[in-house]
Order: sequence, then C-alpha cells, then structure tokens
Amino acid sequence: MDVQNTPLPLRAQRRPLAIPLAGERVAAGFPSPADDYVDVGIDLNEQLIRHPSSTFFLRVSGDSMIGAGIHDGDLLVVDRSLNPRPGRIVVAILDGAFTLKRLMRDQRGLHLEAANPAYPCLDLHHCTDVQIWGVAVHVIHPL
Repeated sequence: MDVQNTPLPLRAQRRPLAIPLAGERVAAGFPSPADDYVDVGIDLNEQLIRHPSSTFFLRVSGDSMIGAGIHDGDLLVVDRSLNPRPGRIVVAILDGAFTLKRLMRDQRGLHLEAANPAYPCLDLHHCTDVQIWGVAVHVIHPL
C-alpha cells in the first residue's frame, strides 16, 4: 500500500464549530414563503461523525460509484467501527489498493458491486488479498 495514500485518523479532540441552522426547511418542490429566521447552530462533526477515533475522510477517485451519487473528487466519511453488512458501500483493499464498492451477497457468496455498468462485479472468493477496510457513511460533494 502506498503510504502517501494512507488516510489519517481524525483527531479525537476537536474543537466544536457550530454553523447557524435556518429554522425553516427549504422546499425542494414548490417554493414557499421564506423566513429570515435562524435557529440554533449545528456542528457538522457531530452530525457526520459518530465514532471519531475510527472515522476517516477519503477522497474519491474514479466514476465506478456514480450511480450511487458518489462522484470523482467527492469526500467520503468512512467509519471503520461499523459492521460491513451486505448492501452497504464499503472501502475495501484489494491486492494493496483501495476500492469503493457496494458489498453484496448472493448464492455464490460475497462480492463487490460498482454503481456503474462499465465496471465488472468483483467476486471476493477469487481475490487472494482482500480486506473490508471501512463503511462509507456520508459523501460530501460540491454542487
């Protein structure tokens, strides 16, 4: 594994940073009258990170998960303490390289599935060196 690509853990001690939260929800359908009302603040660390000592940020490279709304350059929040159950999007290490795929199970066993038909399914029983490294819990990307 390339040491330069090894993610660094989040610091256990972090300073809270509360961002103001508008009291109203924004209508994604028909517009509604807007209030200039700002409610309590939220700390995105508290919203996105449940287990600080086992949570990492990873930058996405490639388009194999574009069907899941994960794009090239997006930032992932990955929690290594979660159980990598089938159906979850996981970060795996295959032969020393990170890959992001959905963990699936069928009659043949576990496999990793891309969210882009241009990429083949990876049967884990054919891989010699595989490790499920963590579970992706959030994706952050620009609009």
